[in-house]
Amino acid sequence: MKLSVPIYRLKRQARLLSRAERIPLHQALDRVARGEGFKSWSLLAAQAAARVPAQSLLAELNGGELMLLGARPGHGKTLLSLELLIQAMKLGQRGVFFSLEYNEADIIACFAAVGEDARLYRDRFEFDNDDAISGPYIMRQLDSAARGTVVVVDYLQLLDQKRDNPALTDQVAALKAFARERELILVFISQIDRSYDASQQKCPELADVRLPNPLDLELFDKACFLHDEEMTMASVG
Repeated sequence: MKLSVPIYRLKRQARLLSRAERIPLHQALDRVARGEGFKSWSLLAAQAAARVPAQSLLAELNGGELMLLGARPGHGKTLLSLELLIQAMKLGQRGVFFSLEYNEADIIACFAAVGEDARLYRDRFEFDNDDAISGPYIMRQLDSAARGTVVVVDYLQLLDQKRDNPALTDQVAALKAFARERELILVFISQIDRSYDASQQKCPELADVRLPNPLDLELFDKACFLHDEEMTMASVG
């Protein structure tokens, strides 16, 4: 069944409905889904996931690799990164989500938005939104992480927002060496510059990554970009 508008717009409708009628987000999501002909949001999300399959994307990633995941706001980069973690956890791996943007309630809502119950992953999922998040902090927190752990960093451009943090390139270089040594998969959510023009290209590219501070993008092994329901994947370094 074809959706009337891209899924990111449906999620936005649900958030607005939740605020306007003061109902839980999961109820608003289900109501929007019924308007699209689905019995629940989980069924709608399952169909959408088949179009941007996190499972096949995860299969492209190997232990020790860094991936950049970029999109303009509202185009699904956070949900796709969470779906990657969920797919990894279903395979018995651990998932860790570091965020300087979201709180725990936000993440629980994201689980619901992709048709999953966060409570089912308590023994394999860790969420960290400490204000001290940076490259050195992440490495300390992952010191005992098992090989194959999938880690999401939300988001790249905030890692050096504090002046006492190392330069962004230095942080990513250190995280790359750390990931290779420990065989971890690190996924960095990234902003895309406002100059990106969707009428000229379906998805952003490396040249569209917003870089308020210098960063060698060749430190990443792979890059994935989203726009509407389009996705591109490329090798980088």
